[in-house]
Amino acid sequence: MSELLRVENLKMHFPVKGGIFLRAVAACKAVDGVSLFINQGETLGLVGESGCGKSTLGKSIVRLLKPTDGSIHFDGHDITDMPRRDLLPLRRDMQMIFQDPAESLNARHTVGSILEEPFIIHKIGSREERKKKVEDLLEKVGLSKSAVQKYPFEFSGGQRQRIGIARAISLNPKLVVCDEPVSALDVSVQSQVLNLMMDLQRDLELSYLFIAHDLAVVRHVSDRVAIMYLGKLVEVADADTIYERPRHAYTKALIDAIPIPDPKADREEKFLEGDVPSPINPPEGCAFGHRVNHPKWEESIGKDLSLIEVEPGHWVQPCPCCTGE
Repeated sequence: MSELLRVENLKMHFPVKGGIFLRAVAACKAVDGVSLFINQGETLGLVGESGCGKSTLGKSIVRLLKPTDGSIHFDGHDITDMPRRDLLPLRRDMQMIFQDPAESLNARHTVGSILEEPFIIHKIGSREERKKKVEDLLEKVGLSKSAVQKYPFEFSGGQRQRIGIARAISLNPKLVVCDEPVSALDVSVQSQVLNLMMDLQRDLELSYLFIAHDLAVVRHVSDRVAIMYLGKLVEVADADTIYERPRHAYTKALIDAIPIPDPKADREEKFLEGDVPSPINPPEGCAFGHRVNHPKWEESIGKDLSLIEVEPGHWVQPCPCCTGE
């Protein structure tokens, strides 16, 4: 598989303002030095607790946010500092599915006008051709053609997310960033939407960055999995390796937290100690070791914690308190 996306040392720091003149007095380090790649036709799952920077990373990759530092190469183009005018043609090839379809779909517009808008912006087809494309999109995501005259609030949560998916695939993109696309849906609907996304990936040869906090869902859809904690990646490997041979203590804690669908199963409950540190004032060294007050945490201070390859395709943060490296 050829490489579609490469991110190198990406940082997204938001200024924290204070004082009478509202000057920047600190920075919220939402994403702090992330490097990853995605191949064509591949799904990379991005997992972590709420507030770890997953959604910010996704928005930075599609340039909804301009990164503070680092580089983003997409389909052979350096889009890190690309002007909006030059970026517009490339936006056809990278789209995003948002977490809450009720918020991401304009409640004042009909479904037909929502799905037609990308074609209008990119000046694709006549009015009749756009109408036919919209009907085809609705059919692809399992909705009837009559939906074009309705408004988003007339649909269930699962149906609204299907509309959001239809909008994301309307221009035949190469990469779709999926920002927790099923977390707001009922469990009974989640599998239907996930199966739809996997079918579309196969039929349209899509690549996914699949952001979630549910490791069971991520294992079902992902080829590789990246674990994120407090703005940094701590482990990256193929899905089976992550679940069967995790190396980082945080990855192990997330896996231990996956519910077992058997009420009679005997498993010791394990709870993460401490609180997630503030991204405005992150601790020195290993942030997770600091959180759990690991006795070897101080050994990580000043140590280069860049990911190292411990086996082919398996990258781990070399932390003395979380991996013993």
